[in-house]
Amino acid sequence: MTPDTAERPQMSVEDFEELVGKAPRELRNRLEFLGGRLCIRHGPLDVEEFEELAEAAPETVRLEYINGKVVVKAMPDGNHGEIFVWLQEQCMQHRPDLRVYPESGVKAEAYRKGRARTDGALAPKGHFKGRTEWSAADGILMAVEITSHDRDTDQRDRIDKPVGYAGADIPVYLLIDRDHNTIVVFSEPKDGRYQQSDSYTWGATVPLPAPVSVTLDTEELKDYAD
Repeated sequence: MTPDTAERPQMSVEDFEELVGKAPRELRNRLEFLGGRLCIRHGPLDVEEFEELAEAAPETVRLEYINGKVVVKAMPDGNHGEIFVWLQEQCMQHRPDLRVYPESGVKAEAYRKGRARTDGALAPKGHFKGRTEWSAADGILMAVEITSHDRDTDQRDRIDKPVGYAGADIPVYLLIDRDHNTIVVFSEPKDGRYQQSDSYTWGATVPLPAPVSVTLDTEELKDYAD
């Protein structure tokens, strides 16, 4: 990786201090900052405590609750944003009835015990109107993640997110992997796992199965290779 794309810590000490300052009083003493990571003392938070913490977090700190752990999601860089816009345009060309919503909070995992912030959520226009920060996954046709160059992207995006989104019965999970210049299409969720997983190199034609039913021309992604 070049210096601009080198692996980054979860968060800065300044962001951690701001998070502690805004966190509910009963949670402040449980937050630690070790090795560039946010850590929770005295056992994990439950999902209700997490939601309180996430609501109080500053704009520069994006929190998720994955596999019972609080995770800090890296802020997107320029190429990340360009890839998201590319995907929006591709989907709109084929499915003008749908929208790719950015930064959508989703109740993921089995029994909706996880809280994930998708980079994108493909759903019918107006789907999120009137919903709270953490929305049920019902009606979302595809969850999208675009990897960032942080130390936790492997565990989060390639391992935990497929389980979380399959557990919420989201029909398709699209992983745009910037480390490997690939697109992985997960589909057919059953019993908390996607039964199908297909990988394509950037530049390939990528079919997204029903109910998405979109074919992606990924040639432009080569312009965003880090």
